[in-house]
Amino acid sequence: MFIITKEFHFSASHVLDRLPSWHQCARMHGHNYLVVLELSARSGELTDAGFVRDYGDLGAFKKWVDTTLDHRHLNEVLDGGRLSPSAENLAWWIYGQWCESLPELTAVTVSETPRTTATYRPRPG
Repeated sequence: MFIITKEFHFSASHVLDRLPSWHQCARMHGHNYLVVLELSARSGELTDAGFVRDYGDLGAFKKWVDTTLDHRHLNEVLDGGRLSPSAENLAWWIYGQWCESLPELTAVTVSETPRTTATYRPRPG
């Protein structure tokens, strides 16, 4: 199995309003987010050039991040506020938005800080 990853960055705010009011994340705050797309293929599935996918093909994702997520309030972006904008839900939501356009997509990782990550990886099968 071949695996490639590419990082994307954006800044946004959110409120985790389903937490108790005393919790620091229940107040509006922001992060400089890191999103990592993981794409994979078996050796017989590589392109003629020997790629899982050409990194240049991910330009549409970068544009989408810049338009949809960057400098936005994530509570308003994720399903119109029906989905709590935790890192876990954000990873799941991004995967759902892109899994059809990027069939090689096997995981999405979202990081809010340099020491924390949440990854969504659908179960095989």
